[in-house]
Amino acid sequence: MLLQLVVARVRHAGFRFGIAIGALALGSVLSSSADAGDSPSWLSTASTSSNSAAVRAIKPRAELLDAKAQSDGVDTEHIFGFSMGSDIGKKGEIELEIENVGRFSKRFGSYTGVGVLSQVKFVLTDSFRVAPGVSFSSTHVSGVPDMIDNRRTALAGASLEFRYRLLDRDVMPFGLTLHAAPGWNRVDELTGFDIQTYGSEFAALMDKELIHNALFATVNVWFSGGASRALSNQWSRDSELAVNGALSYKVGPDLILGVEARYVRAYEGLGLDRFVGDAVYLGPTFAMHLSHNFGVSGTWSTQVAGRASCETLHLDLQDFERHQAMLRFNYLF
Repeated sequence: MLLQLVVARVRHAGFRFGIAIGALALGSVLSSSADAGDSPSWLSTASTSSNSAAVRAIKPRAELLDAKAQSDGVDTEHIFGFSMGSDIGKKGEIELEIENVGRFSKRFGSYTGVGVLSQVKFVLTDSFRVAPGVSFSSTHVSGVPDMIDNRRTALAGASLEFRYRLLDRDVMPFGLTLHAAPGWNRVDELTGFDIQTYGSEFAALMDKELIHNALFATVNVWFSGGASRALSNQWSRDSELAVNGALSYKVGPDLILGVEARYVRAYEGLGLDRFVGDAVYLGPTFAMHLSHNFGVSGTWSTQVAGRASCETLHLDLQDFERHQAMLRFNYLF
């Protein structure tokens, strides 16, 4: 009787011990599965050697993708001076831009003209942007032949810019954006006198990344034309064609330096009818980020070649200025 009692207790204890071992094993499996789903890095210490090798193979790939994502942060629109890149921003972005353009020095006398264009850019899609703007002008003319002395600062006019990105340089051989900007002016930015001008400008903006995240190039073709009515009610029509090229190099995380060349031809008539003069400008460019949403860019260009149709002198200082400069501020909301 005593022997049967001992055997029964031993069997009961063994059954309870087996249940405990099974529960511990099941809990360990469930815990490992949960940890594997929550954090893949946990597998490197809790999995087999083959799984660890797979994780090590995935990690460099993830690091490369992360590095590429960080390097794609260069917006080429304003890194080339007067020339433009093909970037227009991302869908939903709103940006304030203030562009200050200065024109200095004629052949004789004193001449300074400053134009300020303020725009608010709305990126409606990843490929389309619209930007209404207003412009101001300040002109100081003294002793310049064929120009009346004048000193004036005034609200100049308004414009509406459209840009459509046709080719994305990340997936195509180069980037291409089409630009159109109809406008109206009530002040002649050249002379500072009252005038009514209706016109528009069109451009093809092309760029390419020559060295990944380091060296960028752009080529622009610009055409502008307009009709103006002076106070005497006489109408005049003119047009202009420009071809720009620029290179910019990223020298630091927040600084890009470059060089820009521009060739500009002026005509009488809306359709490039009669040649008036041409000019070649050359100068350095810069672009830098002062914070994650505030940037500044600019250039100083000097006329190095040109000719006016009515003169035999070197350089065209009748239709263009000796120096042109630009300083631009951009704030991304």
